[in-house]
Amino acid sequence: MFVTTPLCCPSRASILTGKYARNHEVQNNSVSGNCNSIYWQNNYEDKTFITHFKKRGYSTFYAGKYLNQYGKNEVGGVEHIPSGWDKWVGLVGNSRYYNYTLSVNGRKVEHGVDPQKDYLTNVILEHSLDFLNLQNESTSFFMFLSPPAPHAPFTSFPRYKNKFSSFSAPRTPNFGVNGGMRKHWLLRQTPKILPPSVIESIDDVFRNRWRTLLSVDDMVHEIYNNLKGKKLLENTYIFFTSDNGFHLGQFSLPWDKRQLYEFDVRVPLLVRGPTVEKGIEIKHPVLNIDLAPTFLELANIPIPEDLDGESFAPYLKELKRKPSNRTSFIIEHQGESTNKPVPGCPQYKSGEVNTCEIDCICEDSWNNTYICVRQLSKKENLISCIFKDEESFGEAYNITQDPFQLRNLFPSLNSVFSSHHLKKLFL
Repeated sequence: MFVTTPLCCPSRASILTGKYARNHEVQNNSVSGNCNSIYWQNNYEDKTFITHFKKRGYSTFYAGKYLNQYGKNEVGGVEHIPSGWDKWVGLVGNSRYYNYTLSVNGRKVEHGVDPQKDYLTNVILEHSLDFLNLQNESTSFFMFLSPPAPHAPFTSFPRYKNKFSSFSAPRTPNFGVNGGMRKHWLLRQTPKILPPSVIESIDDVFRNRWRTLLSVDDMVHEIYNNLKGKKLLENTYIFFTSDNGFHLGQFSLPWDKRQLYEFDVRVPLLVRGPTVEKGIEIKHPVLNIDLAPTFLELANIPIPEDLDGESFAPYLKELKRKPSNRTSFIIEHQGESTNKPVPGCPQYKSGEVNTCEIDCICEDSWNNTYICVRQLSKKENLISCIFKDEESFGEAYNITQDPFQLRNLFPSLNSVFSSHHLKKLFL
């Protein structure tokens, strides 16, 4: 599956609304960028897909990370419960595993550092099982579970801390490659050769991310068995996916997301359900904005006409209507910078870069703002992007011929993906 914005908060807003970031107006992970802002709450939160489920009598439950700025005092605090959710267990702020605050149905609940009581993935599981205990074969319900894994700070449950010790991050052809003048400004700042200490840290992050996911495996296993034991499994659809991809050393960027490349815009999508044929693979392009209309159609709830996403339910069950023939879509990102100097990195000016976690290698910048058109069909597998920067820099790749996006074709491009055409999308 593709995400239409490779960053937590805009992508999550797209999943909830079925809309591109340009149409739900969440630009980044800050309140000023509309991440859980009062503006978002007043204009979009009461139109998310779950509100339609609630109107149809579904029992609804949310647990885990919501939007990054959820629960902050300036946006309503823990008392604010988004529309449509009967039972609410929302994490205050961004991903954590210990030392966090939850809003449990609007009540503030603090958690500490005891693995047996506080490890967030397991706490989400406990609340989920409590919710499932209230369900039976005569009830309709929707659960949305959002554990922190494998997000930073990559803290595994104690029994998994030594797993995968012999594994390293994949050394893809674009691992440790500085793109030079073929890549946009931010990637030109990365080192020509990644220092061994940075590579060691990348491998540590890779292993720790996998370790955190073992607790997610446990969670899925327990919920699966609970549904089976209650004889609800064969009448329940289960979706497993993520809000963004991740890079680990590609183009000499240590670890993060936010980039236009395949490693940041592709995520897993697994579906199980009563009408889903075992082992099938959908070849048609599916986007995060397609989840909301798909959920609605599978529940026989009318899909609002203003959604950007398209239901892929026809691929999951036999429907009379034909599936979409979409062959292109948008990928976009609004770059961020900090108004403070980067400590120990005098080469960067205030207001230039952001997220510089190791060795003065930064993962975002104000000019990492781009709009891409992705074409994906039986005949074409292309992406073309233009940046909103001082250069109007462009990048384009034939993914079939160049899956690791090493050869920028934009300078020689002469097609619908022209600079003029892409610039119009910024308007």
